[in-house]
Amino acid sequence: MKKQYWFIILTYVLMQFSVIIGVPLLYKAGFGGGQVTDENLIQAQGLWSVISFVIGLVIVLLILRTAPKRTLHNEKKAPIGISIMWAIIGIFLALISQMIAGSIEYYVLGIGRESENTEAILKIIQSVPLMIAVSSIIGPILEEIIFRKIIFGVLYEKTNFFIAGLISSIIFGIVHADLKHILLYTAMGFTFAFLYARTKRIIVPIFAHIMMNTFVVLMQLEPVQRYLEQQSAQMQLIIGGLFL
Repeated sequence: MKKQYWFIILTYVLMQFSVIIGVPLLYKAGFGGGQVTDENLIQAQGLWSVISFVIGLVIVLLILRTAPKRTLHNEKKAPIGISIMWAIIGIFLALISQMIAGSIEYYVLGIGRESENTEAILKIIQSVPLMIAVSSIIGPILEEIIFRKIIFGVLYEKTNFFIAGLISSIIFGIVHADLKHILLYTAMGFTFAFLYARTKRIIVPIFAHIMMNTFVVLMQLEPVQRYLEQQSAQMQLIIGGLFL
């Protein structure tokens, strides 16, 4: 593995664990009046996540610029037009794979649909709206660079698509600290790995991942849910009126 990739992984790991130091630093700097309450803790976690992810992304992109430019197996990148097509198709592939995996977990394995990771993120978003940028944009960019470009890419060079996709996707799920939904993360990991292997452009799974995360987060926000419920109620009244 290239030394730049090791530096990127190290940056990502430090960024993830920086909350241990970052949140107490915010309190010492006077955040929330220095008072540690449940509400202040959620806000501090959100604020530090925004700060650390932005800094982490900048560092990762700067390091990535120094890495040798090559594609998977040194194969030619897909044409821009084809890549755009796969980026759009990838959004639906990601959502479909998520729904299928979620259904298997629920109906076959008896695992609830609730995700502790998603619920925790939504709580922080409600307290710190800027977290939407982290969960929907910055996070997916970093994850695709780490888990697809680096981990999947290195393994794919030495093994095959299935083994590389499986290992990178399992690690992807473990990092999200939501092991009961490991099948869900594995399915999504394979989808994004397929998009990368198919086009040889990391921007393709990045785009699909960003759009999928944005859609999932927006659909679970309370204002959006209220709007959808209102629209659903209106449609039921209209349809019901047609049969009266």
